[in-house]
Amino acid sequence: MDYKYLSKDEGIYKAIKAEEKRQSEGMELIASENYASPVVLEAMGCVLNNKYSEGYPGHRYYGGQEFVDDVENLAIKRAKKLFNAEHVNIQPLSGSPANAAVYMAFLKPGDKVLGLKLDHGGHLSHGHPVNFSGMLYNFVQYGVDAETGYVDMDEVAEIARQEKPKMIVAGYSAYSREIEWEKFKQIADEVGAFTFADIAHTAGLIAAGLLNNPVPFFDVVSTTTHKTLRGPRGAIIMCLEKYAPQVDRAVFPGMQGGPHDHINAAKAVALGEALKPEFKVYARQIITNAKVMAEELANKDYKIISGGTDNHLLVIDMTNKGVAGKETEILLDKVGISVSRSTIPNDPNPPMNPSGVRLGTPAITTRGMREKDVIKIVSLFDKTIISKNKAAELNKIKKEVKEFCLRFPVPGI
Repeated sequence: MDYKYLSKDEGIYKAIKAEEKRQSEGMELIASENYASPVVLEAMGCVLNNKYSEGYPGHRYYGGQEFVDDVENLAIKRAKKLFNAEHVNIQPLSGSPANAAVYMAFLKPGDKVLGLKLDHGGHLSHGHPVNFSGMLYNFVQYGVDAETGYVDMDEVAEIARQEKPKMIVAGYSAYSREIEWEKFKQIADEVGAFTFADIAHTAGLIAAGLLNNPVPFFDVVSTTTHKTLRGPRGAIIMCLEKYAPQVDRAVFPGMQGGPHDHINAAKAVALGEALKPEFKVYARQIITNAKVMAEELANKDYKIISGGTDNHLLVIDMTNKGVAGKETEILLDKVGISVSRSTIPNDPNPPMNPSGVRLGTPAITTRGMREKDVIKIVSLFDKTIISKNKAAELNKIKKEVKEFCLRFPVPGI
């Protein structure tokens, strides 16, 4: 990008250029990261940053809103079309604040909620004790089957019948299988609970029609707008029309003041990109790449949680390789491969040094990498683990990673 004004701030300019270089020369396998298009990046830096817009289109608390209203209405229209949603609020600033607004809209502090355990693939905002969700609400948790690694829907039903939660949360941050939305809905209806889907990780794949869509029949759905949607860092909430007033009140004035209008413009751009036919081709390649990655790793004796993937990510138990998740993450960083450490189901290790790592394919797919390239990536990954105590060999791998990645330009750089 052209930083002709920013270049006058030497410290920030230097750091940004260094990050550009890192992104170009390195391999991004963090499942929650992606590269936004130049158009999305441009929207994030536009003059809408200068505007304050508390309220909603047609009902603002400041003047001069006609063009801001146009942007927000367009983003809402595109999200409704993309997800078949009855109502959309595009103002949440990020994923966890969006989830906080959902809880505020449907629950009172102390209400009982059923969510997935963090070490089984859940998210902090799905009831972990150190998070606001676990502090404010009474979470009980379900898990995945010890043998298959799949969510045990019989266990979900049993716990729901026993605990009678007011809300059931489905949708995860480290779960690689298709989610049985209809079964969650049936269980929730049986016990009189609200249904809440957090599709932050899979929203782009759902939008492309490649994974099942809970939006038309779940009470409320949240998603971030980056990850597989490939937009700006932000979030949206979708719900059935009958819940629109309480959801909107929870976002504003409940959780936040004015929205970030420049980010909302970038959300609108990303949603527009996701409506184009080429986005479905891209999303299909994400899944294909992830499946190839899982198969190649399994062939090299890496243990994949649940045995594979249906989406964009996979979690590897590194125990049999003699390295824990933190060590794996640091080791791969040395050669220019970025991953995130991850807990595994019933992990014996602590969250800061768990037994596994999580890999994802959205970013490498955005750069144009395909099946044959994924095979190369797995080879580089494996060589790095094998060479963990060999500094000279790691330096050779780092050069190989750089040469490989520079063949695939990063959008916007």
